[in-house]
Amino acid sequence: MASALGTNLVIGISSRALFDLEEANRIYDDNGLEAYTQYQKEHEDQPLEKGTAFHLVEALLQLNTLGAGKLVDVIVMSRNSPDTGLRAFYSISHYGLEITRAAFAGGASLSPYLNAFDVDLFLSKSGEDVQQAIDSGVAAAMIYSPPEGYVSNTKQIRIAFDADAVVFSDASEYIYKTEGIDAFYKHEKENAAKPLPEGPFAKLLKTLSFLQSKFKKEESSIRLAIVTARNSPAHERVILTLRAWGVEIDEAFFLGGFPKEKILQAFNPHIFFDDQHRHLEHSSKLVPAGQVPYKTSSPMKTVE
Repeated sequence: MASALGTNLVIGISSRALFDLEEANRIYDDNGLEAYTQYQKEHEDQPLEKGTAFHLVEALLQLNTLGAGKLVDVIVMSRNSPDTGLRAFYSISHYGLEITRAAFAGGASLSPYLNAFDVDLFLSKSGEDVQQAIDSGVAAAMIYSPPEGYVSNTKQIRIAFDADAVVFSDASEYIYKTEGIDAFYKHEKENAAKPLPEGPFAKLLKTLSFLQSKFKKEESSIRLAIVTARNSPAHERVILTLRAWGVEIDEAFFLGGFPKEKILQAFNPHIFFDDQHRHLEHSSKLVPAGQVPYKTSSPMKTVE
């Protein structure tokens, strides 16, 4: 029997994030819905290639086989019609993924259904859908193209997060952007003992940390990292905030301008989440990556 929604980590993922649908999408953009529908029907018996988030989903679903019960639900969420979405389910079966739920919205917005399904994380290649998800309070990221030659870690799920505007709110980053680095350091040092406000991925990080607790620490199937441009003295507030949340991060990198992509290549995550394209432009060529947009109401939208 399928588990009840709301009891596990729930991932909502578009078919384009899970599989490589770029050729089909190009046909849609160039020739319209009718040509796209016909193309998908004609190729239904051809399994889709793996997309950027495939390895993450595959690894998360493996948690359900490790004896701790069903911990992860994955739901395919697409603006496709059920008719054009059939190829995705054939591909899911081809790869042996334990995904049984789907929402095909037939061109309508997916945003209302994210909270209906209790989605903890939504991954898509649609900037519009991701923005609507973030605005509705759901952790979401716009997926970049798959990195060439990427080989995932098969023994451990590895997820890396930027700090400000991802795990934490964008309030401190706004000070840095508008008042400069000295004002940022001063503010963070004065408020070191005050936990940072939660960002869009705070709940997800807490949930992943809880899932870690299901396994012995030395045998944990999940490894989490913070990869941030912060450095001393702004590191202290990050560590104390995570401690206040009861979250144990396995690795943390306070880079202070050192290139993130080198650290990420060494950590080899299944996915890396950051809010800034300048950090993702190069990193996404080495590891799977997704950009976390600011809320539409955020003052950061005025200083991007």
